[in-house]
Amino acid sequence: MSGQQPNNPLHGITLEAILNELVSQYGWDELGRQIEIRCFTHDPSIASSLKFLRRTPWARERVETLYVYSVRRDGGARTAPPP
Repeated sequence: MSGQQPNNPLHGITLEAILNELVSQYGWDELGRQIEIRCFTHDPSIASSLKFLRRTPWARERVETLYVYSVRRDGGARTAPPP
């Protein structure tokens, strides 16, 4: 079995790339409304959000779910995986 996962929209995409994509698509205000976590609503930054999401599995799952939803809604990933 090879290590490729062609049907997994998260394969090869970092959490930072996912977060940057969501912030550029929704902005911090809307992202905080979509996923009600403090790191998105109170003085948000990529660095602090990444730190929180890496330590908090339930929050990371919500971010990944929103990303997958937005990719499927828009018809394909906009963030290219690394080579």
